[in-house]
Amino acid sequence: MTVQSDLSARLMARIADKRDDLIALTQELIRIPTLNPPGDNYLEICEYLRDRLQPHGFACELIRATGALGDSDKYPRWNIVARREGTRAGDCVHFNSHTDVVEVGTGWTFDPFGGELKDGKIYGRGTCDMKGGLAASIIAAEAFLEECPDFAGAIEISGTADEESGGQGGVAYLAQKGYFAPERVQHVIIPEPLQKDRICLGHRGVWWAEIETFGEIAHGCMPFLGDCAVRHMGAVLEEFEKTLYPALAKRITDMPVVPEGARHSTMNINSIHGGMEEIPADANALPAPCVPDSCRMVIDRRFLVEEPLQQVRDEMTGLLDRLRDSRPNFDYAMREMMHVLPSMTARDAPVVTSIAQSIRDVMGVDAEYIASPGTYDQKHIDRIGKLKNCIAYGPGILEMAHKPDEYIGVDDMIDSAQVMAMSLLDLLKPKG
Repeated sequence: MTVQSDLSARLMARIADKRDDLIALTQELIRIPTLNPPGDNYLEICEYLRDRLQPHGFACELIRATGALGDSDKYPRWNIVARREGTRAGDCVHFNSHTDVVEVGTGWTFDPFGGELKDGKIYGRGTCDMKGGLAASIIAAEAFLEECPDFAGAIEISGTADEESGGQGGVAYLAQKGYFAPERVQHVIIPEPLQKDRICLGHRGVWWAEIETFGEIAHGCMPFLGDCAVRHMGAVLEEFEKTLYPALAKRITDMPVVPEGARHSTMNINSIHGGMEEIPADANALPAPCVPDSCRMVIDRRFLVEEPLQQVRDEMTGLLDRLRDSRPNFDYAMREMMHVLPSMTARDAPVVTSIAQSIRDVMGVDAEYIASPGTYDQKHIDRIGKLKNCIAYGPGILEMAHKPDEYIGVDDMIDSAQVMAMSLLDLLKPKG
């Protein structure tokens, strides 16, 4: 057995021995309910991570995204960046995980913040997306440091806010401050739940917009004296069904997006609201009889790398302009809420080839290369940080994200932690 293979075997065995620690760490992270919105307990989880990582030699910075979208005195956006320097110069490998989780929703049979272990799975909101991945990366780094204290470069671990709502108070803020500059960080691994034998190279683009149609208020018993904005929005929906959705279904990308349906252009209608504000449930009253003079709809358009952003905008504007020309009294306003361009890391990028080899070494299979149907924080590392050598790789089943009874498999976390640690072994070149 060579020195390198002996070191690899010891490293994998050390991670396997940390199984109970990995379970406990994941459970403790789940029991900090970092719900977003509104953005609860970000400081608490950052302090927990600091207390965990400092004894392992990490210098920890707690960074509030002051002034970022979503940051407020009531709900401050706190992030942690922990860095452990090696004994000599070399590359920096950065593990980035978001600490926020989405709302609980209904249909749970487990305590969403209990972290219950049953049949080799840990249940709770955020287990899969993505506190299990965060825990796996910490275990991987700690095991590597214990086996390989003499390494080149640096290891960073970050826990960041607001990924579920766009990441402006998390990775976007840190990227603007230079934390993902290529001269500081050379390799980024984001442990999102894409399955332990997959490497996620990037994601589709997203364009969110609000469309408002206008009418004229009148008494509901005489609607002919007014103009119903909801009916005008109904014409927009009809046009979507007749022309837009069929056109989107015909487009397909060469990116390896999963699942198969997401290889096409898609659009979701997030919400529609027309007329007066809804009566609160405890008001015990009826609404006033009025013709609605406004109707608003939010759309979530996911577009392909083959579709320029301006084409996406122009397609929607063209549809609405045609309605204005053909439908009496139709008028509209459209407000862009946000956009994210598609991102794609090359298959021969150093972090990709390293993780692919580590997947072969640990699991004996060839990695599957995929792209995500939705965006994640790679968008900020790529577009703001100008760092292209970034992927998502982590344990968990993507389809479990945001679901009731969300879970993460312990065996999957062990395997992914071993892959991450083997990649550290490759990229940071420890001695002996």
